[in-house]
Amino acid sequence: MTLGLESVDYFIFLIYFVIVAVYGYWVYTHKGKQTADSKDFFLAEGSLTWWAIGASIIASNISAEQFIGMSGQAFQLGLAISVYELVGGFSLIIIAVYFLPMYIKNKIYTMPQFLQNRYDGRLATIMAVFWLFLYILVNLTSIIYLGALSLEKMTGFDFMACAVFLTVFAVFITLGGMKVIGYTDVIQVVCLVVGGLATTYLALDLLSDRVGTGAGVFEGLSLIREKADSHLHMIFSKGQYQVHDGKGGFTDAYSQLPGLMMFVVGGQWIVNFNYFGCNQYITQRALGADLTTARNGLLFASFLKILMPFIVVLPGLAAYVIFQENAEPAIVQGITEGGIVKPDNSYPVLLNLLPVGLKGLAFAALTAAIVASLAGKANSIATIYMLDIHQKFFNKNLTEKQTVWRGRVAIVVSFVVALVISPFLKNLGQGFEYIQEYTGFISPGILAIFLLGFFWKKATSNGALAAALLSIPLSAYLKFNAPGIPFLNRMGLVFWACVAVQVVISLAESKGKDSPKAFAVEASWFKVSKPFLIGAAVITGLVLVVFAVFY
Repeated sequence: MTLGLESVDYFIFLIYFVIVAVYGYWVYTHKGKQTADSKDFFLAEGSLTWWAIGASIIASNISAEQFIGMSGQAFQLGLAISVYELVGGFSLIIIAVYFLPMYIKNKIYTMPQFLQNRYDGRLATIMAVFWLFLYILVNLTSIIYLGALSLEKMTGFDFMACAVFLTVFAVFITLGGMKVIGYTDVIQVVCLVVGGLATTYLALDLLSDRVGTGAGVFEGLSLIREKADSHLHMIFSKGQYQVHDGKGGFTDAYSQLPGLMMFVVGGQWIVNFNYFGCNQYITQRALGADLTTARNGLLFASFLKILMPFIVVLPGLAAYVIFQENAEPAIVQGITEGGIVKPDNSYPVLLNLLPVGLKGLAFAALTAAIVASLAGKANSIATIYMLDIHQKFFNKNLTEKQTVWRGRVAIVVSFVVALVISPFLKNLGQGFEYIQEYTGFISPGILAIFLLGFFWKKATSNGALAAALLSIPLSAYLKFNAPGIPFLNRMGLVFWACVAVQVVISLAESKGKDSPKAFAVEASWFKVSKPFLIGAAVITGLVLVVFAVFY
């Protein structure tokens, strides 16, 4: 296995870089408002089309955690890890129908603003601070870490050099505002889909060549079915499979994907509804558009979402079979570090086996996914900081130009903090699991207060505050005192506890009366067009078919 890119690879990457830079500059100077308008900078208000919204959502969602982390968990767990993508696609439909009207009809632009309008300033401020810490210390940091790790293994450059490159590239995209992010994300998505599918094709072809007769990708798919049956089930039973934990030992696959219980207790729903429905850097793309455009954007994102297993899961499965069959020394050596099997290395190792030219395309695809996701998250950090913290507590009288300028400073600061912290994540066992588990400390409480705030008029501020404050300590208590509970089930238990606490306190306070801050809700808001309904039915059918075939 040869580290590094050839001249042709660098040329292909340069073409991608130039296209993104030139198009981003054109968008910045020609589309939307030319003045320093904060809503335009943070939300691209009214200027994103449905296809730009959908592409931008997926570009922000699909990053190093999917390419590296999820592909690594496909090596570790198998096809079952695609549950996040499939349920995510279905969840986007639910959010488009029920969540979006609540935001758009009530003119909500940030998640703390929703909490301020529906509950009170205490909760809005606490959650704004929580979100900033979460987005910087977990999301931004982990994406830089996983992205730099993959580029290090692909190019041979030092980890920090790769991390700085990704950070600087993302900073320049982000400083143009949401309008530039949204439209350049269309190019990023095309790049990551085309490059990702090319990598999948070549991974399956390599599997066929090394383990089979060299007949091609369809033989590669047959070999996965033949030699990795344990990796082709969507639902696990407790104690059914022991898998590499990335730390030199083994763990029960059920502990990460606890079978039907992750649906019954609700952990899988909490992950996706919170991520796509209560998450600033996802919902932000749609909040500046009208309801029809926003819904169509989420439906488009849903279609793209269920395409992702072909891009991020199949390469991990191919690498697993090659590794198990000891059929390619470069893969065996690259995935094993000091005698420890590192599943997260599987995708970068595969990239190094690509032929000249295609390696450059894959490099561009991976960089596109990482940079797009970093840009979206950093813009949301700046949005929450400026609109929900700085303007409320430090300076209420900023001009539009000052607001945008300070937002750009917040972007740079958040990137610097994440860049400094990123090397310390090298002791992770599984990057994707780390992101899901520690985001899951706060997401049960968030989803509880959002759902009750949307649809239960008796929900009070004190009840919501108690639910929000309960989420982290209860999650931590269960993690360290009941380690046998899978983290997805733990999220479900914490969610229902938060709901119960909020309901009890709210009923005691409200004495049966509706909260004066309850949102008005009209049934007409939830009616969708016939084309949307057909698209939603197709996506739902595809998800059900996958679970039925690979149960």
